[in-house]
Amino acid sequence: MTIKQLAQYSANDTSIRWGKAASLFKWYNCNFMKRIAFFFTFSLLFLACGNRGAGDRTPAAGANFFEGKDAYGREVVIPSEPQRIISLSPAITEITFLLHSEDKLVGITDFCDYPPETSRIQRVGTLLNINVESLLKLQPDLILIGSVVSKKDVAKMEEAQVPVYSVKAEGHVEDIFTTIGKLGVILNKQGAADSLIASYKSDLQQVKNLQDSTTERKSVYYVVGFGDAGDYTAPGKSFINDIIQLAGGRNIAEQLQTWSISREFLFQQDPDYIFIRAEDRDAFCRTYPYTKLNAVKAGRVYPINSGWIDQLSPRNIEAIKLIHSKISE
Repeated sequence: MTIKQLAQYSANDTSIRWGKAASLFKWYNCNFMKRIAFFFTFSLLFLACGNRGAGDRTPAAGANFFEGKDAYGREVVIPSEPQRIISLSPAITEITFLLHSEDKLVGITDFCDYPPETSRIQRVGTLLNINVESLLKLQPDLILIGSVVSKKDVAKMEEAQVPVYSVKAEGHVEDIFTTIGKLGVILNKQGAADSLIASYKSDLQQVKNLQDSTTERKSVYYVVGFGDAGDYTAPGKSFINDIIQLAGGRNIAEQLQTWSISREFLFQQDPDYIFIRAEDRDAFCRTYPYTKLNAVKAGRVYPINSGWIDQLSPRNIEAIKLIHSKISE
């Protein structure tokens, strides 16, 4: 689902639609150690206590695999390690691939289109029109959702005794560390999650180093939606606002509280630079009254890959770099 669709669905919703992850260390077979009882026992203790990088864990006999609150504050119990997962969020799907757990995905939404390998996974419909009955026919043992799935649909899933865990997109770029960490636990891939977080933190620091605090920030407008349906952009309390700031720009909507922006305000701000999804750029630049904006007249309207900016992910780094390169020219 695009931000445009979500903005029109709920002006207060910050949930939207990733980069290369470090490789995951795997457990190796220790059978040959069984002949040496002491060494085998010592190895197990070492792996259990010190090798968190491997990420695999086995709960004590009789214990649930996971118990904890999700993003909605709901207490969720997952009896055993999930093997058949349905993802109802493009961002969650992408992170699942990054954590090398794509083999567990048995169903995804029509909007889950990255990475390309998602094409081989069963589709379960759109986020706003979920066929819960068809979804349950895939016999999932866990359903992962963002914040768009209705409470009614969640209730239907839970009636079928399937755990439903919500991982919402947050309001800041660095909130992704929490999202990755939570999914690392749920997917039993803490080691891969730790590596991904460390890599992304390093990438973020590199882009922060590009900022020049001595120069005045250029004003930037990101087009979420335009035309007869209304104008939409990213408000201050959104990770897209963070992306613009990290790139060295000033979001003209930083003081707005919702995704809706009045045309009068847009023209008052008359941004220095405009960024828009590649597929929408030409139509925007041809449409009146946007043709009267100085950025349009000066050719400072730049296309951007929606996957880089419309969901919270490590690919946000690419959006930051692109915006920085254009406003620094």
